[in-house]
Amino acid sequence: MTQSIGRAITGSFLLLFCFGLLQAQEIKVLTYNIYHGEKNYERGKSNIETIAAVINEYKPDFVAMQEVDSMTVRTASFNNGARKDLVQELAKLTGMYGHFGKAMDYDNGGYGEGILSRFPDKSNVYQLPIPKGGEERALITIQHTFPNGQKIIFGGTHLCHEFEENRIAQAKQVASITTTKGIPAIILGDFNITPDSKPYKAITAKMNDAAILHGNPQLTFPYHKPKYRLDYIFLNKNSKWKVKDVKVIKNDASDHMPVLVTLSLE
Repeated sequence: MTQSIGRAITGSFLLLFCFGLLQAQEIKVLTYNIYHGEKNYERGKSNIETIAAVINEYKPDFVAMQEVDSMTVRTASFNNGARKDLVQELAKLTGMYGHFGKAMDYDNGGYGEGILSRFPDKSNVYQLPIPKGGEERALITIQHTFPNGQKIIFGGTHLCHEFEENRIAQAKQVASITTTKGIPAIILGDFNITPDSKPYKAITAKMNDAAILHGNPQLTFPYHKPKYRLDYIFLNKNSKWKVKDVKVIKNDASDHMPVLVTLSLE
């Protein structure tokens, strides 16, 4: 009788343990075009502390940032003459791990993408195609494994602002890189596209728009009188994503408003 009770208790604990492993993983992500760390409508002043305050208030697990400078002369103009690595400055202010993905050399430093993460994962940087020329662009990703064994790919990018041909090629490349590994993927960024455009159709052939899944998508640019939705969170179609919330955060640190998305993954 005692052994039967013991086996029943052990079985119950195993069931609870397995149920815990199978529970949906909740993830909060934020995309933020940080306008190279300078206040957009108050030139000569840094916006980094304001951006850090937004991140600290909403506490995302992962942040994708665009228009990120690293040790450029430009950053010295609004940091008392000292060049700054903006990702590392934000990492210090938020207590997160920072990754910089250089898209191009700029102003005696680098310019590109940034990721902040609550976890010490390694990053990968991919150069994106520019068939029409123009500014170089990049995709930065990290792969994270949660304690329950669930893996995800998190990435950030900033597509070309000049040529649609570039944006189409870049959208296809971003979707291809992140959806061919068989791992749930979240890609965020300033895509410089609208939902009726060819690049949008190219990326949504393989990925879902989180704001559309949630419903009632909001405009994100410019912050003071939004006219366009340029900032997106895309999710690969073959994974069991659920969009629990989408919030466009009203903030004037940059010309873009940040977008916070709460997700669960079964």
